[in-house]
Amino acid sequence: MIPKNAICLWFDKGAQEAANFYASVFPDSHVVAVHKAPADFPSGKAGDVITVEFTVMGIPCVGLNGGTAFKQTEAFSFQVCTEDQAETDRLWNAIVGNGGEESVCGWCKDKWGLSWQITPRVLLESFSHSDPAAAKRAFEAMLTMGKIDVAGIEAALKG
Repeated sequence: MIPKNAICLWFDKGAQEAANFYASVFPDSHVVAVHKAPADFPSGKAGDVITVEFTVMGIPCVGLNGGTAFKQTEAFSFQVCTEDQAETDRLWNAIVGNGGEESVCGWCKDKWGLSWQITPRVLLESFSHSDPAAAKRAFEAMLTMGKIDVAGIEAALKG
């Protein structure tokens, strides 16, 4: 069944590789279908993979192999809420270790240029902490981190 709404992600030529990677890394993710172009098109030939339907953590997506006309930007990212340091490390390391790059405050990019926020639940909850001073300390601690350190956020909350 084709979903009523899906996120369409533009790739140069790596949509199928990206979809397979996401399906191997994230829970509740899988490749649904691969569609090949029925004719030549500006950035490819008949028979090339043109679109890939997949899900990322239950979110329907379409990867479009559209060529080099557009690039991914941080204006779109997947935010993944993790439960602990082990899950944070596993996802972060999978993305960065597969040709991606680290950024700051829990952000990283995969090798296709797509941005990910690998965000422990404790960090998200700290922003609305009942003690504004604790929330500020956790926020300031986050600003010094690349991959989020759960123990560091918890220590900042405690003061």
